[in-house]
Amino acid sequence: MSSVSMSPSAPPRFFTEREVSRHCTKDSCWVLLGTRVYDVTAFLRMHPGGEALLLRRSGKDVSGELEGPPHRHSENARRWLEQYYIGELDRRSSGHDAEQTVRERRKASEHTEAKAAEKMTNMKASEEDEDDPYSLCSAVDLDKDLVDWRKPLAWQVGHLGEKYDAWVHQPVDRPIRLFGNPLLEAGTKTSWYWVPVVWLPVVFYFCWYCYTTLAKSTTRIDLTSDISIPIHKYIFPVFFLMGWFLWTFIEYCIHRFVFHMKPPAHNYYLITLHFLLHGQHHKSPFDGSRLVFPPGLASLAVGCFYVILNHILPEIIGTSMFVGGLCGYVVYDMIHYYLHYGSPKRGSYLYSLKAYHVKHHFEHQRSGFGITTTFWDHPFNTVIPDEKF
Repeated sequence: MSSVSMSPSAPPRFFTEREVSRHCTKDSCWVLLGTRVYDVTAFLRMHPGGEALLLRRSGKDVSGELEGPPHRHSENARRWLEQYYIGELDRRSSGHDAEQTVRERRKASEHTEAKAAEKMTNMKASEEDEDDPYSLCSAVDLDKDLVDWRKPLAWQVGHLGEKYDAWVHQPVDRPIRLFGNPLLEAGTKTSWYWVPVVWLPVVFYFCWYCYTTLAKSTTRIDLTSDISIPIHKYIFPVFFLMGWFLWTFIEYCIHRFVFHMKPPAHNYYLITLHFLLHGQHHKSPFDGSRLVFPPGLASLAVGCFYVILNHILPEIIGTSMFVGGLCGYVVYDMIHYYLHYGSPKRGSYLYSLKAYHVKHHFEHQRSGFGITTTFWDHPFNTVIPDEKF
């Protein structure tokens, strides 16, 4: 994979059209924006249009595609692209002269950049390990950002005040360190596979429990003191699907009213809480270690869901709906991870969901709250509008 990168203060490198056109594979994919050259290899899997769409445009100018149709890219998307900037296209000469000129200019540029890099290395050697992923990212100008990315962010963001909302919705391609304590930091990260590993056995157990309990034909719902109706085992899938449908509503409400609350600019603690719950995901949307809920935190919500349903409904009905909702949650977390890292087939349901969710991240943060379905966005008038040209 191509590993060309640019320091914010380094002079630009120069490439010929022939060099740019060679980088047209999954291992090294470059595109042009005017005369600016970008190495988008690391973004191939994450691009909402899929890998094939970017590969078809490799080595070419994508200025027209940024303006659309079919999609006009947002300011955040354009800012995101700048993270992959690697140099400039040299069009002032052609043929052998171009190659020779570019080689000479690159040699001078790399000499200057090497000096700058050596200076920065000496300055940071005492505080950063060379294999630390936080030091390998050049996506953020560490000297100009509103926070110090060299330090944990959890206790810094609350001081941003009225600048927090704009800052957190300008995404970057960089891992986030929330806490300095290694144990606390590890507790905020979860690999995607832990969600099915932890919760699917619970789902299977409760499915078995509900079905076998209903199969005894002893479960009845009392309508009055004298009238009751039996609940057959074959009605279990209905309660299960009702619970799943209920989860989609809960998913929407949590995403809209909790994760996307707008904390008061003067409240340090609410800003910090918002960042820990969801703000960090919008700031670094492709941090793969924070795309699903840690089971420990999720268990609190799952427990509340179970208690509430069994309090307001007969026990077996409440449990049947609970297990459907829990299964819906597992599917939600898996789909959410896939929408960020998967490459669904063009025209498929997941393809449209991925495009919808990426628009939510990059342009429409106050709408598009549905993840597994856009159903609830319609009655609550939060559907992301179609673009018109």
